[in-house]
Amino acid sequence: MPRLVVVLPLVPLLVGESFALQDWPLHITVLPPFLTDASPEQIADAFAAATSGLPAITAIAGRDELFGRRQNVLVTVVEHNEALARLHRTLVAAVLPFAAAPDEPAFTGPGFRPHVTVKPHGRVREGEVLSLSQVALVDMAPRAAPQGRLVLATRPLGDL
Repeated sequence: MPRLVVVLPLVPLLVGESFALQDWPLHITVLPPFLTDASPEQIADAFAAATSGLPAITAIAGRDELFGRRQNVLVTVVEHNEALARLHRTLVAAVLPFAAAPDEPAFTGPGFRPHVTVKPHGRVREGEVLSLSQVALVDMAPRAAPQGRLVLATRPLGDL
C-alpha cells in the first residue's frame, strides 16, 4: 500500500527523480503522508484536477521552531498565507476519498502549519520570499528502500 505525500518544492522537481530521506530538496508539505489503496495515477489525477488553474503562490518565511514528536526537528515556519491554507484544504478534499482510512492524521491532524525543514544542504531564512510554482506527488518509500523517495507526478501552479 503506497504512502504518499504532496509537497510544494522550492525548486521544481522532475517526475522519476528520487532522493534519500536526508537529501529531500527543500519543500513545504501541503498534504502530509497518507496511506492509500488507490493507484498513484488516481491520486495524481485527483490532485491535478484540484489544482488546475490555481495561481503560483508567494509566501514569506517566518521564524525557526522545533517540530516533530520529540520537538527536535528544526524548521522555518511560513507566515500565515491564505493561498497556502486554501491549497491545503483543496487537496485534503480532493484526496480524502482515496485514503486508506478517513481518520488518517493527514486529513484529521492538528491545524496546517506550513514550514520548510532545515537540512544540512540548505534552508530558508526569516523574511525570505518563497515562490511556489509546482505541486509534486512523492512516494514515501520505506526508509530502507534503495531508491529513496520517488517523484510520481508534478503539476505547475500559475502560468509555467
